[in-house]
Amino acid sequence: MTVDVEKALRKAMKTGKVFLGSKRTIKALKNGEAKLVIVAANCPEEVRLKIQSFDVPIVEFKGTNMELGAVCGKPFSVAALAIADAGESEILNVM
Repeated sequence: MTVDVEKALRKAMKTGKVFLGSKRTIKALKNGEAKLVIVAANCPEEVRLKIQSFDVPIVEFKGTNMELGAVCGKPFSVAALAIADAGESEILNVM
């Protein structure tokens, strides 16, 4: 079963708990809140390395940070985001 990441992400933004941004994502990982991390294709290497040091599944979004921000309904770039609660979304099934 394939999950449409963009559609699932939009639903998670509405019904679940999502942390946007590299700093907030890393904080969520440190606190053990993140169940899944999504990184933009152009996410900075140092951010990727920090995220990879945690034992949490990582999904690469095929678009840029600006496109990922747009999918999240935000007018700014999002290089990384953490899903703490999927809500009604199927986002955790993309792993």
